[in-house]
Amino acid sequence: MSIIIGIDHGYGNMKTANCCFPTGVMKSDTEPTFVSDLLQWNGKYYSIGVGHKEFTADKFTDEDYYVLNLAAIARELRRECLTEASVFIAAGLPLTWVSEQKDEFKKYLLQHSDVEFSFRNTDYRIKIVGAEIYPQGFAAVAENLGDFKGVNMLCDIGNGTMNIMFVNDKKPNPNRCFTEKFGTHQCMLHIRENLMRIHHAEPPEEMITRVLRFGAADIDGDYLKTIINTAKEYVEGIFRRLREHGYDSKLMK
Repeated sequence: MSIIIGIDHGYGNMKTANCCFPTGVMKSDTEPTFVSDLLQWNGKYYSIGVGHKEFTADKFTDEDYYVLNLAAIARELRRECLTEASVFIAAGLPLTWVSEQKDEFKKYLLQHSDVEFSFRNTDYRIKIVGAEIYPQGFAAVAENLGDFKGVNMLCDIGNGTMNIMFVNDKKPNPNRCFTEKFGTHQCMLHIRENLMRIHHAEPPEEMITRVLRFGAADIDGDYLKTIINTAKEYVEGIFRRLREHGYDSKLMK
């Protein structure tokens, strides 16, 4: 059976149509003791979602994203009750990096045509029959361009990068696309820096993430205030960068 799987190889999270998991992977020669998302491939064990993938502009410099790619495929196949399939991958890259990196990233994803691996104690046999690379951000609105009348600024904020594109009268403007290293990971770094500077403390990243997602956590009120204030500063930084690239709320959406 042939199936098309869309995968967003994010710096913070891997996303498909139906799942999302942290972009972390730890390789080992022996089976780890406490891991629920364990992938076995090529004689090695990979703990999926463990650790934090360091930011890199080139996603094809090591095997991490390939292994995470296999885990994403397995999650989607499991939903379809499949363990064997021919897979076509639809992936994305930051707006201004697509033209330069798409060939290398496509080659990276297609480096093995037939792959056998195990994920969560289930064996998979897949044949990767093709891949296409699309611009991140724009893919989310491509089907709704008819709604983008007048001047519109599209802003896609990920973990590693922030992508900006202008869509004027239903048409994307290729000359006004920007990619900045100002994703939410930068917010996380500033929060940790302020917590250390003000409170001489370093709470776990999961606690900070909970505050960013839900606005609260089981921590001291002063710590919570520092996290929220730093997050507000980060948001102000987003809008400052948007204005630098021409955003005007009176002229555009």
